[in-house]
Amino acid sequence: MAAKLDSQTLGLVFQSRPDILKGIQEAADSPARIDLFNNIASFVYERIANDTSEEPATKRRRVETTTSSNGATHPIAGSQAAVLGADAAAAETVLLEIKDISISIPQRKKYDLCFTKNFLYARASGSPVPVQGIVYPWTDIEHAFYLPVPEKSQVQHNYVLLPRGSYLPTSKQQDAQQHATQQAPLEPLVFTIPFTAPKPGTITGPSAAAAAPVSDSYATLFHWALTMSLRAAGNTSCELVSSDPKIFHSVARQAYRPQEKAVHVKAFRGSKDGYLFFLPTGILWGFKKPLLFLPLDKIVAVSYTSVLQRTFNIVVELEATEKEGGEGQEIEFSMLDQEDYAGIDQSYVRRHGLADRSMAEQRKAKKQLAENAKKGANGEEGGEGAEGGAAGAEDDGLTELERAQREEEQRLQDEEDEEEEDYDPGSDGESEGSGSSSEEDDEDGEGEGDDDEDMGEGLGDEE
Repeated sequence: MAAKLDSQTLGLVFQSRPDILKGIQEAADSPARIDLFNNIASFVYERIANDTSEEPATKRRRVETTTSSNGATHPIAGSQAAVLGADAAAAETVLLEIKDISISIPQRKKYDLCFTKNFLYARASGSPVPVQGIVYPWTDIEHAFYLPVPEKSQVQHNYVLLPRGSYLPTSKQQDAQQHATQQAPLEPLVFTIPFTAPKPGTITGPSAAAAAPVSDSYATLFHWALTMSLRAAGNTSCELVSSDPKIFHSVARQAYRPQEKAVHVKAFRGSKDGYLFFLPTGILWGFKKPLLFLPLDKIVAVSYTSVLQRTFNIVVELEATEKEGGEGQEIEFSMLDQEDYAGIDQSYVRRHGLADRSMAEQRKAKKQLAENAKKGANGEEGGEGAEGGAAGAEDDGLTELERAQREEEQRLQDEEDEEEEDYDPGSDGESEGSGSSSEEDDEDGEGEGDDDEDMGEGLGDEE
């Protein structure tokens, strides 16, 4: 029997390099070469499989690719495990396929989502190949959320799936190390569904019949599919969490759906605008890259800073890790609406027992400097009075935000008082032509030199 190329193994190993696969097929013109290529493919496949099975789930990485001069996309060296993950996902039977789903992260495009025994992946319509970078082992997903999309006239929801290592903020040093070692983690997966039922033909696969009873809406379909797939893969620690207005909701009315309570608040992280969701398991900021999730068990304290008349900032302090040299990170979100302070502080921060470090020593020092500068500008003495004011601030029973609001109101009142003190009615009275000023003008011999404005005002006085 003539020797034949092991097309299946070669296809799995070199699926992302069709040029190599084509070269092997053209060069396999003798039994010796066919055996050689088969042995090479078998050896590479076994090595990659062993590396992946022994590697912890937290270290599985996404495929890093580069584009050659001819436009073909190839994996960068060091990403064999991710290549095998994509190949393994493609080799598995698709149990359920849901077509035309709008994905926004890591790519903004419509794809078909495929559910297999061990993977969730996206692929272009009509293509059997998974999209590179959108292949997720079920065991790698650590958090899953179901959240309404803000500021949409039509009701839409986002599913947010967070693989391990993809959602906490990283330092520039960590980013540089990941780039150098080509070990960047999988990016979060965010896709949007409408508040409608799937159209006929949207759901295919062997599990389509089992999904039919829960396919009256996209939400019930995906809740069932995600939960069942996670459990079947042995990932029992990941729960699908939804936003809950009873835990937190904004007091601001939504412009597009005013009757619906908003479970988010607008906020900035640096120059990027986004939304904060205060969820039962932590604080999520989305939906722009890099998406952040701060689990409650990693939050050390919360502080309120930069308090103005209408906005304030919130600083979330995270626990220290070994990678950061024993120092915790502080993540600041800015330009939150003052109206949402009570809901955030009382309904969320205090309910979950998070420490309020707005009056921590380093923050009190900055505040004291600002108070002293203000008192110096008003001509007041510091010293014991400043210390007494700080002590009184600690005992007045007010929160940092309420105290800052009071100080802001007092500052505005002081400015108004200063403006009234600077106001000189005499300067206006001269232009109104009073009797005394007329007599002085006559004595000085300047009465005949009055301008038209003074003459008009004099006539007004006579009337």
